[in-house]
Amino acid sequence: IAKDILDQKIHEVSSDDDKDAFYVTDLGDILKKHLRWLKSLPRVTPFYAVKCNDSRAIVNTLAAIGMGFDSASKTEIQLVQSLRVPPERIIYSNPCEQMMTFDTHLKAKLVWGIATDDSKAVCCLSVKFGATLKTSTLLLEWAKGVNIDVIGVSFHMGSGCTAPETFVQAVSDTRCVFDMGAEVGFSMYLLDIGGGFSGSEDRKLKFEEITSVINPALDKYFPSDSGVRIIAEPTFMLAVNIIAKKLILKEQTSSDDEDELNEQTFMYYVNDRVYGSFNCILYNHAHVKPLLQKRPKPVEKYYSSSIWGTACDGLEWIVECCNLSEMHVGDWILFENMGAHMVAAASTFKGFQRPTIYYVMSQPMWQLMKQIQNHDFPPKVEEQDVSTLPTSCVQEGGMDHHPAACASDSINV
Repeated sequence: IAKDILDQKIHEVSSDDDKDAFYVTDLGDILKKHLRWLKSLPRVTPFYAVKCNDSRAIVNTLAAIGMGFDSASKTEIQLVQSLRVPPERIIYSNPCEQMMTFDTHLKAKLVWGIATDDSKAVCCLSVKFGATLKTSTLLLEWAKGVNIDVIGVSFHMGSGCTAPETFVQAVSDTRCVFDMGAEVGFSMYLLDIGGGFSGSEDRKLKFEEITSVINPALDKYFPSDSGVRIIAEPTFMLAVNIIAKKLILKEQTSSDDEDELNEQTFMYYVNDRVYGSFNCILYNHAHVKPLLQKRPKPVEKYYSSSIWGTACDGLEWIVECCNLSEMHVGDWILFENMGAHMVAAASTFKGFQRPTIYYVMSQPMWQLMKQIQNHDFPPKVEEQDVSTLPTSCVQEGGMDHHPAACASDSINV
């Protein structure tokens, strides 16, 4: 359905002089990935990292199906609370001190962060955050002495981890810290295995490859009868979008020689940038893959091409090299699996505005969400291949509204 709406929107603006970039977000895909998570990590409760994509429609959809939320600031906590999410489904995860107001009658509960071997990750976090096993004993003793209530342990393997076996060592280290805490007098009951899990099918390391290693480690060090609640902070898993780009400039060398023409390289300039939707290239070292909105003819030639953004510097290299059929000014380029972290981190550098976001959800996925929300979710549905669920119905509420806004008073965007 997202592709249908995308084509419809492109058709609507085809006659306009100002063809701005835009997102089409399939909220039904979020539900599919939620079911995929429940099937692959049945013992781990997902707490969505709000910093990944704080769009109200996405957070609202997740709140409706009972998701927990990992909030890193007062603003994110307020957003989640405004959707009537109960406190037990919110965890504050920022390891840095912030100016926040707490009820002095409440005793703060702390989750102990440990460092891990995240050398195999694309974006490492332990270089900045986390206590080592060596220092944890002394620090836990200090925490007990000043009456800090340590209720659990967390770790994060970094984003884009390419070695799932490192999770085993991290879970083992966590067991050691739990034992250290027990010796000091803490009764820990929470384990947070962090985030950085990818839900994209084009990643070298699939989500199920990671979970096939995590599950046995959890069963070994934290068996189901241990009384420990296990959570995680998925990001890329839950915010998959399709973004459309307009080609605004093409450079080519004129030649009548066919062989020379085949060797031409085209530079295409699109109306978005690495300081906007493509900030994942700067921050997460991502490699995005372009798709053409118009399907090339079988006989069309392909040329070496590069894609550039709108800012006036050399960092605006979106795609270094790819083979594309020849495009023209006014054509559209599509990028799948965009939005996670990118929407939240996008800036208006040099006055360029963020793209408009259109939310869609098919009728079958809407009905499935209502089943989950009403706790009327058949186990047989949980176990089926969610990729086979139909997603071809037309959006009910128009492109500017999530269909939930038309079908339910409890889910408004």
